[in-house]
Parts: sequence; structure tokens; C-alpha cells
Amino acid sequence: MKILQVLAGGKFGGAETAFVDMAIALHEAGQTVEVATRANDIRVPRLRAAGVPVHTLPFGGGFDFYTRWKLKRIIRRFRPDIVQSWMSRASAAVPKWTPGMGIPRYQVVSRLGGYYKLKYFRAADHYLAITPDIARYIVAGGINAGRVHFIANFAETEPVEQPVDRSQLAVPEGAPLLLAMGRLHDAKGFDTLIETVAAMPGVHLRIAGEGPDRASLEGLIARLAADGGAAADAQARIKLLGWRTDRAALLQASDIFVMSSRKEPFGTIFVQAWAENTPLIATRAEGPSQFVQDGEDGLLVDIDDKAEMRAAIQRLIDDPALARQLSAAGYQRYLQEFTKQACVEAHLAFYNAIRVGVSADPA
Repeated sequence: MKILQVLAGGKFGGAETAFVDMAIALHEAGQTVEVATRANDIRVPRLRAAGVPVHTLPFGGGFDFYTRWKLKRIIRRFRPDIVQSWMSRASAAVPKWTPGMGIPRYQVVSRLGGYYKLKYFRAADHYLAITPDIARYIVAGGINAGRVHFIANFAETEPVEQPVDRSQLAVPEGAPLLLAMGRLHDAKGFDTLIETVAAMPGVHLRIAGEGPDRASLEGLIARLAADGGAAADAQARIKLLGWRTDRAALLQASDIFVMSSRKEPFGTIFVQAWAENTPLIATRAEGPSQFVQDGEDGLLVDIDDKAEMRAAIQRLIDDPALARQLSAAGYQRYLQEFTKQACVEAHLAFYNAIRVGVSADPA
């Protein structure tokens, strides 16, 4: 099967990482995959190193006619069976098939990892939602339920021989180590997490990620340290690691993974924590609350509730047996629902079902 994956994307982000993971997984499964995306010094080299052809396009605003023109040329040459667009900007640029293109009918699949405005997805023949609630949102927006499908992200982590050495992270031996990951953005709630940990003497936090809020988060850590008290050593205990490509090694080195998001339509990283047997604490954001079973495979806390978050962290520090129980249950959830094999098989079954000649074109 010939599949074109299309994403505009920012420099960093969870959706961007999932896009690369999915394109490579389909390629490794024997499919003929090409990618159209913005130039990027992280995802483009990784895709090309895996053997996936990449077309770099600007994906500008409404007056970027070049991207639309070039995408149509790429499609005419590649003659895909499936064109899958990710998020709003790419979906708005993808052309719907017409007989005048002179190529066999292809199906446009728009993947929604959030509650985007549906006006950007007019070319979609089918909609792929990464949570049941996003699927309900699409149907509520007037899309026929037969064109809406749910497939969760898989948790791809790189192979690793051993965890990151904690000494390289400047974590004293025996100190509890918390890890968070994600784009440094207000939606991730890292400010709340930093304020919570700053008030917990001896507890260390490392945040892996990059984004527009780096300066404000660094300023917050400095202000907390200047206030003294339990937070006087905040700059030694709380550090921003920048963008990292060693997710698995970081997770394995950590005692607890904390997902502090205010908004999180899915949040692949909590599944990656499950995949690496790392005890999980997550907020009751949209995504985690649909999957995490509180007290069984993780602990859920209210969004921006520092007291509840602190209590959950302390609970797992004080009760290693509970932490092991949660991580073991989370790992089983990963094996049952979120492996790469299961996700790729679900995508291929879906693609085959919607291809012309297998099922009728959507109305």
C-alpha cells in the first residue's frame, strides 16, 4: 500500500514525535511511505535515516499557494492509496481527489489529536480520532459517524541498554527523582509542577522538552529559590533538560513520571511511562482521564491542585510497593492496548477497509 503522511508541525511536540514514529512504523511494516512536512533538523533526519523519503514544504498561511500546488504534484507522482494529514494546517493544504487529477482514487484521512475546528478538514474522506471523546466531538460537529474512527497512539520508545546515570542529571544518590516531558507551554502545567516540587525538600524534578515558556519557567525556579524556605535549593533540585531523544533511558532512571497537563487531548507520554514500568501520576485532563484507572495503573489528580499533586507524589515516595503495583499494571495496559504492532495492524486494517473497491466512498 502507498501512504503519504502529511504534517506541518512545529519544531518540537508530541504530535510531531508521534508522526515520525507512525511513518517509520508503517515503513518497517513493509508499506510504501512518503512524508511531506516542514524542514526540521530533528524529524527530517530521523525519517531519512529510517529510509522514508521526505518532501519539505513551507506550510505557510492562507496565501501559501506553493504548498498546495506542490502537494498536488507530489500526489500525482506518488499515486498514493491513502493521504493522511495531521492537525489543522496540513489538513487544510491537502487536496481532495478529483477525476481531473488523472490518477486512481485516493482516500484522505485526517488525524485529529485535539479538538480542532472542523472547517480545516473539508478534504477529509475519513476522520481518525486518537481518543473516544475526540471521535464524539467530530460526530457532534456534524460528521457522519461512519466516517469517524478511533485508533489510539502507540508508545514508541527507543531501545535502551541501561537507564541514564542519575549523576549525569546531578541527582544525589538516594534522592527521589521525578520526570516530566513535553513542550514547554502553558497547557502542560509545568509551572504548577515546579511550584509543587519546590516545596518538597529533597525531591528532584527533571523536565525534558523545549518550547516558548522556557524563560518563564526558568524565572519561576529562580524566584522560588530566592524566596527561601523549603524552595531555597530549587535551582539545584529542579532543572530543564531541553529536548531529549532518550525518552526510555530517562523514564527508566526516574522514580515517578508526572504528567501535569492542563490540556491534553491524549498525551502519548503517559503510555510511554507505562511502557517503561515507571509509576505514573497524571492530571484529570481530557486524555489521561479517559485511559488511566485511578489507583490501579496510575494516580489521577485534579488540574492545578498543588496539594493533591504533592500528596500523590509523597504517597508513591513513601509506598514503594504501591509504586511497583501501579507500574506493573500500567505495563500490562501498554502490552494489551498500546504497542506498535497493535497500532500498525489497526491502521492497516482501517486503510484497507476504506480503500476504493473495498467499501463505498463516503457520502
